Amino acid sequence: MNILLTGASRGIGAAARTALEQAGHRVAGHSTRGGSGLIDADLALPDAPRRLWDQAVHALGGRIDVLINNAGIYEGVPDDAPDEGWHAAWARTMTINLQASSDLSRLAIAHFRTFGGGRIVNVASRAAYRGDSPQHWHYAASKAAMVGVTKTIARGYAAENIVAFAVCPGFTVTEMTEEYLASRGGEKILAEIPLGRVASAAEIGEIIRWLATEAPASATGSVIDANGASYVR
Repeated sequence: MNILLTGASRGIGAAARTALEQAGHRVAGHSTRGGSGLIDADLALPDAPRRLWDQAVHALGGRIDVLINNAGIYEGVPDDAPDEGWHAAWARTMTINLQASSDLSRLAIAHFRTFGGGRIVNVASRAAYRGDSPQHWHYAASKAAMVGVTKTIARGYAAENIVAFAVCPGFTVTEMTEEYLASRGGEKILAEIPLGRVASAAEIGEIIRWLATEAPASATGSVIDANGASYVR
Protein backbone atom coordinates (compact mmCIF):
# COMPACT_ATOMS: atom_id res chain seq x y z
CA MET A 1 0.00 0.00 0.00
CA ASN A 2 0.98 3.64 -0.53
CA ILE A 3 0.62 5.60 2.70
CA LEU A 4 0.86 9.26 3.75
CA LEU A 5 1.87 9.51 7.41
CA THR A 6 2.01 12.89 9.13
CA GLY A 7 4.28 13.55 12.09
CA ALA A 8 6.66 10.77 11.07
CA SER A 9 9.94 12.10 12.43
CA ARG A 10 9.79 10.85 16.02
CA GLY A 11 7.78 9.07 18.69
CA ILE A 12 4.61 7.29 17.61
CA GLY A 13 4.94 8.51 14.03
CA ALA A 14 8.45 7.17 13.62
CA ALA A 15 7.41 3.85 15.15
CA ALA A 16 4.44 3.59 12.80
CA ARG A 17 6.65 4.40 9.82
CA THR A 18 9.07 1.64 10.81
CA ALA A 19 6.27 -0.90 11.28
CA LEU A 20 4.69 -0.06 7.94
CA GLU A 21 7.93 -0.10 5.97
CA GLN A 22 9.03 -3.37 7.55
CA ALA A 23 5.70 -4.83 6.40
CA GLY A 24 6.54 -3.82 2.84
CA HIS A 25 4.43 -0.69 2.44
CA ARG A 26 5.56 2.56 0.81
CA VAL A 27 5.36 5.51 3.19
CA ALA A 28 5.52 9.20 2.37
CA GLY A 29 6.39 10.60 5.78
CA HIS A 30 5.92 14.18 6.88
CA SER A 31 7.45 16.47 9.47
CA THR A 32 7.41 20.19 10.04
CA ARG A 33 11.06 20.59 9.07
CA GLY A 34 11.49 17.70 6.64
CA GLY A 35 14.84 15.90 6.44
CA SER A 36 15.56 12.15 6.43
CA GLY A 37 13.41 11.68 3.37
CA LEU A 38 10.39 13.39 4.95
CA ILE A 39 8.16 15.97 3.27
CA ASP A 40 8.28 19.29 5.12
CA ALA A 41 5.04 21.14 5.84
CA ASP A 42 4.08 23.42 8.72
CA LEU A 43 0.49 22.38 9.42
CA ALA A 44 -0.13 25.63 11.27
CA LEU A 45 -0.32 27.27 7.84
CA PRO A 46 -3.68 27.06 6.05
CA ASP A 47 -2.24 26.06 2.67
CA ALA A 48 0.08 23.37 4.09
CA PRO A 49 -2.30 20.36 3.98
CA ARG A 50 -2.94 20.70 0.25
CA ARG A 51 0.74 21.24 -0.53
CA LEU A 52 1.64 18.22 1.57
CA TRP A 53 -1.02 16.07 -0.08
CA ASP A 54 0.07 17.03 -3.59
CA GLN A 55 3.72 16.32 -2.81
CA ALA A 56 2.85 12.96 -1.26
CA VAL A 57 0.76 11.93 -4.28
CA HIS A 58 3.71 12.78 -6.52
CA ALA A 59 6.20 10.95 -4.27
CA LEU A 60 4.03 7.83 -4.28
CA GLY A 61 3.57 7.67 -8.01
CA GLY A 62 0.12 9.18 -8.26
CA ARG A 63 -1.79 7.07 -5.78
CA ILE A 64 -2.34 7.06 -2.02
CA ASP A 65 -4.23 4.18 -0.40
CA VAL A 66 -4.06 5.25 3.25
CA LEU A 67 -3.87 8.54 5.15
CA ILE A 68 -2.60 8.47 8.73
CA ASN A 69 -3.15 11.71 10.63
CA ASN A 70 -0.61 11.50 13.45
CA ALA A 71 0.88 15.01 13.59
CA GLY A 72 -0.19 17.07 16.58
CA ILE A 73 0.94 19.38 19.34
CA TYR A 74 0.54 19.33 23.12
CA GLU A 75 1.16 22.87 24.29
CA GLY A 76 -0.32 24.06 27.56
CA VAL A 77 -1.89 27.43 28.32
CA PRO A 78 -2.95 28.53 31.83
CA ASP A 79 -6.67 29.07 32.39
CA ASP A 80 -5.84 32.54 33.73
CA ALA A 81 -3.76 33.54 30.70
CA PRO A 82 -4.53 36.88 29.04
CA ASP A 83 -7.29 36.64 26.43
CA GLU A 84 -4.87 37.11 23.56
CA GLY A 85 -2.61 34.26 24.68
CA TRP A 86 -5.58 32.00 25.47
CA HIS A 87 -7.12 32.53 22.05
CA ALA A 88 -3.79 32.10 20.28
CA ALA A 89 -3.17 28.77 22.02
CA TRP A 90 -6.63 27.49 21.12
CA ALA A 91 -6.30 28.60 17.52
CA ARG A 92 -2.87 27.00 17.06
CA THR A 93 -3.88 23.69 18.64
CA MET A 94 -7.15 23.46 16.72
CA THR A 95 -5.45 24.35 13.44
CA ILE A 96 -2.72 21.71 13.74
CA ASN A 97 -4.55 18.95 15.59
CA LEU A 98 -7.98 19.21 13.98
CA GLN A 99 -8.22 21.48 10.95
CA ALA A 100 -5.12 20.14 9.19
CA SER A 101 -6.13 16.50 9.70
CA SER A 102 -9.66 17.29 8.50
CA ASP A 103 -8.30 19.10 5.44
CA LEU A 104 -6.11 16.11 4.61
CA SER A 105 -9.01 13.74 5.13
CA ARG A 106 -11.17 15.73 2.73
CA LEU A 107 -8.45 15.59 0.10
CA ALA A 108 -7.99 11.87 0.75
CA ILE A 109 -11.69 11.14 0.27
CA ALA A 110 -11.75 12.91 -3.10
CA HIS A 111 -8.65 10.95 -4.12
CA PHE A 112 -9.93 7.61 -2.82
CA ARG A 113 -13.10 7.96 -4.90
CA THR A 114 -11.02 7.74 -8.08
CA PHE A 115 -9.49 4.44 -6.96
CA GLY A 116 -12.51 2.70 -5.46
CA GLY A 117 -11.76 3.28 -1.78
CA GLY A 118 -9.14 3.90 0.86
CA ARG A 119 -8.42 4.16 4.57
CA ILE A 120 -7.99 6.96 7.09
CA VAL A 121 -6.43 6.42 10.51
CA ASN A 122 -6.58 9.26 13.03
CA VAL A 123 -4.33 9.32 16.08
CA ALA A 124 -6.43 10.92 18.80
CA SER A 125 -5.84 10.56 22.55
CA ARG A 126 -7.22 9.21 25.81
CA ALA A 127 -7.93 12.88 26.51
CA ALA A 128 -10.74 12.75 23.94
CA TYR A 129 -12.79 10.79 26.47
CA ARG A 130 -11.14 11.38 29.85
CA GLY A 131 -10.17 15.02 29.46
CA ASP A 132 -6.76 16.44 30.32
CA SER A 133 -5.08 18.89 32.69
CA PRO A 134 -6.38 22.41 33.42
CA GLN A 135 -3.67 23.68 31.06
CA HIS A 136 -4.90 21.52 28.17
CA TRP A 137 -8.60 22.18 27.61
CA HIS A 138 -7.84 22.89 23.95
CA TYR A 139 -5.86 19.69 23.46
CA ALA A 140 -8.65 17.51 24.86
CA ALA A 141 -11.21 19.36 22.76
CA SER A 142 -9.16 18.90 19.58
CA LYS A 143 -8.83 15.16 20.14
CA ALA A 144 -12.50 14.70 21.02
CA ALA A 145 -13.37 16.48 17.80
CA MET A 146 -10.97 14.24 15.91
CA VAL A 147 -12.90 11.21 17.14
CA GLY A 148 -16.12 12.88 15.98
CA VAL A 149 -14.64 13.50 12.54
CA THR A 150 -13.52 9.86 12.33
CA LYS A 151 -17.01 8.56 13.08
CA THR A 152 -18.57 11.02 10.65
CA ILE A 153 -16.27 9.87 7.84
CA ALA A 154 -16.97 6.23 8.67
CA ARG A 155 -20.73 6.72 8.51
CA GLY A 156 -20.69 8.99 5.51
CA TYR A 157 -18.40 7.13 3.13
CA ALA A 158 -18.53 3.42 3.97
CA ALA A 159 -20.72 2.76 0.94
CA GLU A 160 -17.84 4.03 -1.22
CA ASN A 161 -15.37 1.64 0.42
CA ILE A 162 -13.75 4.49 2.33
CA VAL A 163 -13.19 3.47 5.94
CA ALA A 164 -11.91 5.34 8.96
CA PHE A 165 -10.50 4.36 12.35
CA ALA A 166 -9.00 6.13 15.34
CA VAL A 167 -6.58 5.14 18.07
CA CYS A 168 -6.57 6.84 21.46
CA PRO A 169 -3.24 6.33 23.23
CA GLY A 170 -2.71 7.20 26.86
CA PHE A 171 0.70 8.23 28.14
CA THR A 172 3.29 6.78 25.76
CA VAL A 173 7.07 6.46 26.00
CA THR A 174 8.70 8.72 23.44
CA GLU A 175 11.85 10.80 23.28
CA MET A 176 9.91 13.64 24.89
CA THR A 177 8.56 11.68 27.86
CA GLU A 178 11.43 9.43 28.96
CA GLU A 179 12.96 12.04 31.27
CA TYR A 180 9.62 12.83 32.91
CA LEU A 181 8.88 9.16 33.48
CA ALA A 182 12.26 8.74 35.17
CA SER A 183 11.44 11.54 37.61
CA ARG A 184 8.97 11.58 40.48
CA GLY A 185 6.30 12.65 38.00
CA GLY A 186 6.52 9.21 36.48
CA GLU A 187 5.41 7.58 39.74
CA LYS A 188 2.10 9.45 39.64
CA ILE A 189 1.48 8.39 36.05
CA LEU A 190 2.25 4.73 36.71
CA ALA A 191 0.09 4.66 39.84
CA GLU A 192 -3.07 5.16 37.78
CA ILE A 193 -2.26 2.58 35.11
CA PRO A 194 -3.48 -0.91 36.10
CA LEU A 195 -1.09 -2.49 33.58
CA GLY A 196 1.78 -1.04 35.62
CA ARG A 197 3.58 0.62 32.72
CA VAL A 198 2.97 3.10 29.95
CA ALA A 199 2.63 2.04 26.33
CA SER A 200 5.67 2.02 24.10
CA ALA A 201 5.72 3.96 20.85
CA ALA A 202 6.22 0.63 19.06
CA GLU A 203 2.97 -0.72 20.53
CA ILE A 204 0.99 2.26 19.26
CA GLY A 205 2.82 2.05 15.94
CA GLU A 206 1.71 -1.56 15.56
CA ILE A 207 -1.92 -0.64 16.24
CA ILE A 208 -1.67 2.04 13.56
CA ARG A 209 -0.12 -0.42 11.12
CA TRP A 210 -2.94 -2.90 11.69
CA LEU A 211 -5.68 -0.31 11.30
CA ALA A 212 -4.05 1.09 8.17
CA THR A 213 -3.54 -2.21 6.41
CA GLU A 214 -5.40 -5.15 7.96
CA ALA A 215 -8.38 -4.13 10.10
CA PRO A 216 -11.65 -5.47 8.63
CA ALA A 217 -13.70 -2.89 6.77
CA SER A 218 -16.69 -3.76 8.94
CA ALA A 219 -14.83 -2.23 11.88
CA THR A 220 -14.98 1.22 10.29
CA GLY A 221 -15.74 3.92 12.84
CA SER A 222 -14.00 2.01 15.62
CA VAL A 223 -11.79 3.71 18.17
CA ILE A 224 -9.07 1.62 19.81
CA ASP A 225 -7.96 2.59 23.32
CA ALA A 226 -4.34 1.92 24.25
CA ASN A 227 -3.84 3.20 27.77
CA GLY A 228 -3.16 0.19 30.00
CA ALA A 229 -6.75 0.39 31.36
CA SER A 230 -6.09 3.83 32.90
CA TYR A 231 -9.38 4.79 31.28
CA VAL A 232 -12.00 2.29 30.18
CA ARG A 233 -15.36 2.96 28.58
